[in-house]
Amino acid sequence: MAIVTLLTDSGDQDHYVAAVKAKILSTNPSIKIVDITHRIAPCDIGHAAFVLKAVFRDFPKGTTHLVAVDSIGKRDATPIAMQLEDHYFVGSDNGLFGLITEKQHQYIAELNTINPIQSTFPEKDIFATAAAKLASGVSLTDLGKPLNSFRRLIDRQVKATKKQITGSVVRVDNYGNLITNIPKEPFDILSQGKVFTIQFGGEKFRRINSNYFEVEEGDCFILFNNLGLLEIGINRGNASELFGIEYDGVVNIIFEE
Repeated sequence: MAIVTLLTDSGDQDHYVAAVKAKILSTNPSIKIVDITHRIAPCDIGHAAFVLKAVFRDFPKGTTHLVAVDSIGKRDATPIAMQLEDHYFVGSDNGLFGLITEKQHQYIAELNTINPIQSTFPEKDIFATAAAKLASGVSLTDLGKPLNSFRRLIDRQVKATKKQITGSVVRVDNYGNLITNIPKEPFDILSQGKVFTIQFGGEKFRRINSNYFEVEEGDCFILFNNLGLLEIGINRGNASELFGIEYDGVVNIIFEE
């Protein structure tokens, strides 16, 4: 089954998403359209990249992902389609795709080079058409001229030494949980046989939970979530509000010798 996913900052109160879907279905009514979310904050590339990175590999290989976030905000952000990790991505070359993986692309095409059009709504007029064609079996090489590279932004990096891991909050989710960029693998290596302290917002904890329900209602849990990232939350509460920590907040793990 041909699948096209949609990830946009268009919200759910206007006609934009419906128009994009209509364009896809007008090209091929058998395509299955899956909404990832349309509630990305306007032009928030960081949030969009986090969501896309978290979920795109859960779809079958060959899925086409139409990403319409900050689509027309930059003059030099050209429309592109690419194959990456055996998935297809269509959107603006504004740096977002460079944040979802460090792996090398398989192929990139610049869109709107064959019979180019001017559009104030590229999500519908350019992206949707290209996504529908890809999902229908049209070769990526037929959609536009090839490109050698795409724009990559530098994501927030984790700093790790034998004594400390320093990361940051990369997402405050709908529950108020603090999702950090600290991965499980370096923690597992550095914590072997050592006492550790997790510090954030003036708080200190010395435990890692294995599930959310291990703590009582209103208590703090700290665990590595299904993305393999350190997550801090309150059972049936809002950690961001309680601890006063938002996006980009610093989280340290200190290891004792």
